[in-house]
Amino acid sequence: MSTIGKIRGLTRLASEDGYFTMVALDQRPPLIGAIAKAKSIVPEAVTFSDMLAAKRLLVKSLAGDASSMLFDPNFAIPAAIDILPAKTGLIVTLEEHRFEDTPEGRKSRSIDNWSVEKIRRLGGDAVKVLAWYRPDASKEVLAHQQAYVRAVGAECQRYDIPYVLELLVYPFPDSAKHTTDYVESPDKKAELVIESVREFAKPEYGVDLFKLETPLPAASLPEMDGSEAHRKAAKEFEAIGQICADAGVPWVLLSGGATPAQFERVLSYSYAAGAQGFLAGRTIWLDAIQSHFPDEAAVLAELDDDGRARLRALSDLTRQKAKPWKGAFETSHCEREGAFAANY
Repeated sequence: MSTIGKIRGLTRLASEDGYFTMVALDQRPPLIGAIAKAKSIVPEAVTFSDMLAAKRLLVKSLAGDASSMLFDPNFAIPAAIDILPAKTGLIVTLEEHRFEDTPEGRKSRSIDNWSVEKIRRLGGDAVKVLAWYRPDASKEVLAHQQAYVRAVGAECQRYDIPYVLELLVYPFPDSAKHTTDYVESPDKKAELVIESVREFAKPEYGVDLFKLETPLPAASLPEMDGSEAHRKAAKEFEAIGQICADAGVPWVLLSGGATPAQFERVLSYSYAAGAQGFLAGRTIWLDAIQSHFPDEAAVLAELDDDGRARLRALSDLTRQKAKPWKGAFETSHCEREGAFAANY
């Protein structure tokens, strides 16, 4: 059963009517790539100041329409914590984007000098971890990833803060389609996604909200037209939904760089299976950055015209097709003065 602290945190992440309509701004390599493309430079030439400027523009334009935002401590927090609206929830990234890519699989770790305690101290409403994971990795890699996720879960329990876990399948180094970029694997298998969720839905990990990728490539999802292809695809989403429902853990979708139309279809499948929102980034804001940065006026103009329209469209779709989330506060043990303080 979730604690009041965790439920209060999840409430901060959702809109007033209970929908998770969240924007991810913790991207590091993808944003570096977008800035490099916009400035016609190599990624290595993107500066710290470039990153801060881009993230501040994204917060300035999009924060008012998001139920919460996902910040990283190295760029987004110093760039824009001062302009994040009070009504907008704050999720903070813990994991380092520079993962260890071994022949047997990827290993995650936390950002240097960063912790769950510091996220709670600065007023974060939730902790987010991205764990690269595929069940067919080596036993040693799986043990490492499981231990890392479990350890963060214990810290989130200690500091009574929600734990948002993002899971991503990835290609092995010897794969013909290997890349370390944050892109969806075009040939990923649904069972890898589903079994990853099954593992981390176990209570020992302490996950409070899943941020998940589509089990099937977004570009190849069939229309929801009642066809055999539609029904077959829906079963993969329903498998995830059942795992999360059995575990009592809500789930939202990541955009993974899908086009707006593709992501809307992903959400429609997901909402039919019980998902309760999205935590999306590049689908909403990538075009504005890679087309116009560092022209502040042009970036803001496209974000205001296109990015906010995409965010609002996704939020409208969520309200139309998803069920709202509502936390259940447990205070039945309070039968006398002082009982709550003594028992919490």
